[in-house]
Amino acid sequence: MEAGVAKSKVVTVLSQKGGAGKSTLTMQLAGGLARSGRSVAIIDLDPQQTAWRWARAASATHPFPAAVEGLAETPQALHDAIRRLARDGAGMILLDCPPSIEHPATLASLQEADLALVPVVPSPADLWSTKGVERLILQVQAARKGLKAALVPNRVLRTNLAWDVLEVMRDFELPILGASLAQRNAYAQSAVIGGSVYQLGRAGGEAVREMNKLVIEVLKLTGEKA
Repeated sequence: MEAGVAKSKVVTVLSQKGGAGKSTLTMQLAGGLARSGRSVAIIDLDPQQTAWRWARAASATHPFPAAVEGLAETPQALHDAIRRLARDGAGMILLDCPPSIEHPATLASLQEADLALVPVVPSPADLWSTKGVERLILQVQAARKGLKAALVPNRVLRTNLAWDVLEVMRDFELPILGASLAQRNAYAQSAVIGGSVYQLGRAGGEAVREMNKLVIEVLKLTGEKA
């Protein structure tokens, strides 16, 4: 980072399979961080461009509270984009990765990130795919001691299977974030309007409380004051 430019905190959100909720976690986290007074930017590294399309669904009178950029085609392009966003004043930069740990953008994001978040739906299939993500993160952490990472239980249902899977998650080497997201219509509703659950009023109440906890945990892990 150039002299005189504040260091942005970079958070990458990754998974090995689609449907884990990467883009939902990215966009809701961006909304929560912006609500806490942070200047937030998102780089959408997923070829499906869900984050980019999500933000474009917002109205002109209620724009999405974070700038969203499209694909950075190479590791150098990602590095340059992060530096530019930092120069422009973004305090938090979120990277929404492709659903593949082999994708070059996913690997590049881990080289840039201060924190890696892995959303995990409590199901056996998602646990199996998360093992590969964990191995990759641990390999990167061996070389990059400053990289922190955590698993984020997502779309949690109040079922015996879900609770059993959450218990199994404790066998992973990566820590489980001290906040989780339930299966709620509010998360999907906010995507329709191109916003976050903070814009849903009373309909987003429980989801907002979940997101507030998640924001606090993320700020702790990135060394920021809540």
